[in-house]
Amino acid sequence: QVQLVESGGGLVQNGGSLRLSCAAPISISINTMGWYRQAPGKQRELVASITSGGSTNYADSVKDRFTISRDNAKNTVYLQMNSLKPEDTAVYYCNADRRTVRGRIDYWGQGTQVTVSS
Repeated sequence: QVQLVESGGGLVQNGGSLRLSCAAPISISINTMGWYRQAPGKQRELVASITSGGSTNYADSVKDRFTISRDNAKNTVYLQMNSLKPEDTAVYYCNADRRTVRGRIDYWGQGTQVTVSS
């Protein structure tokens, strides 16, 4: 069972910053890595993703505030979150996908809570 190890969540005030990290086993060739979030009563949504080549994609709500980056040698993805708002409060999940001859395999982290106080 492949596990992604997340760290970096916590409680921060409105306008503050946090940095999330997520590491996948280095023995696995990962295609895209990303972060999703799920707030209470809402569906899980994509926050940001980054391909192995460095192409990034962001949700409109976090553009210009969040930055996703990646260290391919370590199979680690980071999410720098600045100018945090109360509406960013959610459980953040790391995702990594692997392409095989049988298709795409998705791996998920256990989730880390981010709480932004007003």
